[in-house]
Amino acid sequence: MPIARLDGVDIHYELTGPEDGLPLVLSNSLGCTLAMWDPLLPHLPEGLRILRYDRRGHGRSSVPPAPYSMGQLVRDTEQLLDHLALGPCVFLGLSIGGMVAQGLAVKRPDLFRALILSNTAARIATTAIWQERAKTAREQGLEALADATMARWFTATFRATPDFARWREMFCATPVEGWVGCAQAIAGTDFYTTTATLHLPVLGIAGDRDGSTPPDLVRETIDLIPGAEFALLRPAGHLPHVEKPADYATAVTDFLTRHQLHLGKAAPCCGGSHGSHGPQA
Repeated sequence: MPIARLDGVDIHYELTGPEDGLPLVLSNSLGCTLAMWDPLLPHLPEGLRILRYDRRGHGRSSVPPAPYSMGQLVRDTEQLLDHLALGPCVFLGLSIGGMVAQGLAVKRPDLFRALILSNTAARIATTAIWQERAKTAREQGLEALADATMARWFTATFRATPDFARWREMFCATPVEGWVGCAQAIAGTDFYTTTATLHLPVLGIAGDRDGSTPPDLVRETIDLIPGAEFALLRPAGHLPHVEKPADYATAVTDFLTRHQLHLGKAAPCCGGSHGSHGPQA
C-alpha cells in the first residue's frame, strides 16, 4: 500500500504501467476512492503510466480535521506529483478532481501536457448548498445524503443494476470529516477568472443526464479555455466512466491521439501563468 507522507498528510496512491509511459493522473470525485476508476482501466490504451490516489479525507489517506481549502487539495496533488517525479502529465480530474486540476494547472503549468476536465466546473453549486449538506453529514452521517447524491450521479437504468450497490457503499464509507472538509473546499472555490488563463490542450467531458454538473455547466467552463474540446456521453450521469467506460475511454484515447500524446513521456508542450452557480455535486 504505497503512501506518500506530504507535510504531515499521508496520501495513498497506486502507480502502474511502464516507467517510460505517458503519465496519466486520475483524480477522483467527492465521496469516492481511487477504486472509482476500476471500470475505466481495462479500456484505456496500453503503455500509460497511470497514477490514482485518494485525496485527503478519503480512502486510505489521512483524515485531517475539517475544513480543507482548495489550495490544500491542490498542494497535496502538487507534492505527490513532485514526490513521484511524474510531470509533465496528462491530468484527468472528475468533479472535485477537475477543480483540483484547474487550480494546479494554473499554479504549475510545468506539470501538465494536457488536461481532461470531466463532469466538473469552475464553480459547483453554492456556498449555502454545501453548508447545508455539511450540516446534514455532521448530524446524520452520509447515509442521509446518499439517495439524493446517487440520483444525481447515476441514471435510473444504472441504479437498477447489481453494479450500483458498490457505488452507494463507497460513498457511505467515506469518513464524514473528510467528506465535510472537501465539501467546504468546493464551497469556497470559484475558478472562472483563473481557468480562463489556461493555454494547453483541454478536453471537457460531460454526461447528458448528470444532475451534479449538467452538460451546460461543464461546457460553460470548457468554453473559458481557448481551443478546448468537448465530448458529451449518452446516456450517462456524473460518473460516465462507470456507466459508459468504453465510450469514455474512446473520448480520452482520441484526444490523446489528436494531440500526439500517446507515444510515451516527453517534454512539456505548453505553458501558462501561475495563479482559486449552477447545480450541485
